[in-house]
Parts: sequence; structure tokens; C-alpha cells
Amino acid sequence: MATSGKNRAFPAGFTWGTATAAHQIEGGNTNNDWWAFEHTEGSGCAESSGDACDSWNRWEEDADLVAGLGLDNYRFSVEWSRVEPAEGEISRAALEHYRRLCGGLRERGIDPVVTFHHFTTPTWLTAQGGWESGVAVERFARFCTVVAEALGDVMSRACTINEPNIVATMGWHAGMFPPGKTDVDLSRTVAGHFIDAHRLSVDAIRGAAPGVPVGLTLSMTDYQLAPGGEEQLTSIRHHAEDIFLDATGGDDFLGVQVYTRMLIGPDGWAGYEDGVPVLDMGYEFYPASLANCLRRAWAYTGGALPLLVTENGIGTTDDAQRIDYVRQALEGVLDAIAEGIDVRGYTYWSLLDNFEWAFGYGPQFGIVNVDRDTFARSAKPSAAWLSSVAAANALPA
Repeated sequence: MATSGKNRAFPAGFTWGTATAAHQIEGGNTNNDWWAFEHTEGSGCAESSGDACDSWNRWEEDADLVAGLGLDNYRFSVEWSRVEPAEGEISRAALEHYRRLCGGLRERGIDPVVTFHHFTTPTWLTAQGGWESGVAVERFARFCTVVAEALGDVMSRACTINEPNIVATMGWHAGMFPPGKTDVDLSRTVAGHFIDAHRLSVDAIRGAAPGVPVGLTLSMTDYQLAPGGEEQLTSIRHHAEDIFLDATGGDDFLGVQVYTRMLIGPDGWAGYEDGVPVLDMGYEFYPASLANCLRRAWAYTGGALPLLVTENGIGTTDDAQRIDYVRQALEGVLDAIAEGIDVRGYTYWSLLDNFEWAFGYGPQFGIVNVDRDTFARSAKPSAAWLSSVAAANALPA
């Protein structure tokens, strides 16, 4: 249990960061499946990503924000459709842009953490069958080699695929991501292709950038048992998490990404308990979920690799609620560490209020506000609070 009345320190060397994804902040990524999905009638998307946060042009402002907060790492993604706008056609200008970003971060004392796939796939590849046919597996490994060769000497850590379980489920089962299908068997086929791609991409990145730590970032949910849900709970955990955890053997780290819990009954999700606060994204305020998922990841993998919290946060217009959520989540991280779990860092999602996929610009996860007309950035009180925690490497009493 969390203690009170005194500061609780994190281990020496514990890392503090924040994260974004290319399509959510760069703007103008018109050559991928998400842009096409946003502009497809009936897709359910609230709006187009459009110019997003204009971070393709304003990346130095973003880097200055991270530096000003005293955070030591920044996780961002490389947009595949910019680097390889047509099959086999590599944009040296795009690669140089990401090199400048990595270099600019390093100049500011920030470790660049590069995600190679964060939800978006080039339209030329989806036209060939993409992840559904499996043709994307080899194509992705080839792309990873190109990017790792270009960035190997300037990136500090590599994340292969962001939340492949979410892409497979939301795109091919729930229909809320491209291609908008609702076929559970197909979603499981796609999940298998993502697993294959992860293993190939680890080898590709290691071959092109030896010495750079490589791992997977997995969305985990604190699945909890409701009466009669034993069989469903086992099945959901297996397909949503375990098959991906099984694929991390030999990696350098596991990125754990957690936002909430779900109660699982005999018919699947059992809804909310009476009186629980429900957030803008439609899920429950439940910061204890982070520690519970860290415990599960550690136990399931037998402590085989260190854990990093590569995403955790809250979409809310109430910044005091954001601070409360993160404080409680970090209390849980400290509890997990005290139990002997090797957790080496915390990354808040997100740096900026940005494009939240099918929800558009409604949910606000950022510790920095972005004016939708001028793109002016303004840090929220939660940014200053997180900065103070990182500076002290401790939670204040």
C-alpha cells in the first residue's frame, strides 16, 4: 500500500518522459490508411486530422517544451508514409527531418525514443492487402532497416509497433480503426501478422543499429473478474495480451501502456459499477490499473525483461483531475517497484492535446494545450506538476 506523510523516491536512474505519435501531431499525413479512413463517409470519425498540431514544422517548439519540463526522454513515431511514399521509394528528406528531430532532442539533453509503427500504414501497402494479407510483415521489416540505418547513431531506444493488439482489434473486430471491419477471426489473423512483424523488426533494427535497445509497446487493460466471467476473462486476456507477451522473448524491454480497467462477465465487458466516474473517451477513471498491469506483465513474463511505462495518462478537460490520476498511478508504480518489479521509467501520454483518432480533437490528453487556430502551445498546471516530480525523482507528500 502507498505510504503518506513523506516524499516517496523513485530508484536512481528512473527515466521521465512524454510521448506523441506522428499522425496525431504532425499534420498533413495524407498518404496513409488513417487519412483515407477519416475522409470515408460512414467511418464514424468525428473529424479529419487536418493540420493536427503542425508539429512537422514546429518540432523545435515541442522539443523546447520537453526540455523546459526537465524530462529526459521523448517518445515519438516515424511516419512510414512520409519515409516511403510509394513502395521502394525512400524520401531522404523525410529521413533527414527525423534525424534533425533526434539531433535537436539530444542537443537539449533529451533521449529520442523512436516508435517505428504507431497505428498508420501507407495506402500503397493497404492496397496490396497490408496487414490483412500479411504482405505488410516483410515490408515493415524492410522499412525498419531503412529507418534504423538512418537514425541508429542518434536514437536512444526503439519501439517496434505501438499497441498491435489495439490496431488488430479496433480495425478488424470493432470497426473503429481502418479498415473498419467487424470480423473477429480476421482480427486474430491480423494480430498474428503483427506478432510476426515484431519479431522480424527486432532483428532488422538490431542489425542496422546494434546496441540500441529494442522492444514492443503493448496496450494492457486491468481486466477484472465480474460474476460468471471466468471463461471470458481467460479468453480476452489470451487474445488481447498474452499472445503478444509471448512474442517479447529476447527483447530488451517491454513497454506497458495502461489507461483503465474493464470488468469481465459471462458476456464480455460487464459495464461500470454504480457511481464510478467515466471519462471523455468512455472509460473509467481507475489509476490503480497501471500498477495492476505492471504486476501482471511481470508475472506473466517471469520477470524476463525490464518494464517501462511507455504510455499512461488521462483524457480530461479538468487538469486537477489529470494531476490526481497521475499521482495515484505513480503511487502504484512505486508500490510495484517496492514489490521487486523492475520498472525503469514513466512516460506520460501525451505532450500535446492532439488528434485522438476516431474521437477527433475532443479528448484532451495533453499536459500542453494547443490552440486549434494558431497552434500556439501553452503548458497546463499538470505539466509543471509532472516537471516537479521528475526533478525530485520522487512523489511529494
